[in-house]
Amino acid sequence: MDSSIWVEVGRGLAYSGAALAFGLGGCGSARGIAIASQQAAGVLGEKPDLFGRLLVMVALPGTQGFYGFIAAFMLAMQTGLVGGKIAVTPGTGFALLLVGFGTGLALYVSAVYQGHASAAGIALVARREDAAGRAILFPALVETYAVVALLAAILFILWLTNAGTAESPSNVLEYIGGAKVIAETAAQG
Repeated sequence: MDSSIWVEVGRGLAYSGAALAFGLGGCGSARGIAIASQQAAGVLGEKPDLFGRLLVMVALPGTQGFYGFIAAFMLAMQTGLVGGKIAVTPGTGFALLLVGFGTGLALYVSAVYQGHASAAGIALVARREDAAGRAILFPALVETYAVVALLAAILFILWLTNAGTAESPSNVLEYIGGAKVIAETAAQG
């Protein structure tokens, strides 16, 4: 296969992973906020003075969308979309696709469950206004796993792209060229 096609395959896989991380994280945040907003709207209809206390719990599921953006931006930075230097082999591109999908899935699921936890906290505050501080802990605990997913994504992106190592090829053409040299040396020896 022509080396330019390998470049496009690796790049396309890595950028698909970035799109999945951002897209799934954003969709999960939108759904989580909608779940919490429905509960808050019902409470605010009878107790409008609770708006300030409920706003934080409604907004909490929105953080996963930002985490997905950070993961997608890291993928773009480490693979050469930003800066123009392609540094992804097809195998690395496939691994980055899986990292993006796994991160996006974790962000989507945690945002939806955080929306449910926020809705439960909002219901608690509607019955007992003095429990607002404790009610925010439940959705905050769900947030922990979104943060873990983002940290894992950052570490895997850095490890897979071999940032800072002198031995790794700087682009796919070097990688393919190095593989050809190894194969020719093995054939001669």
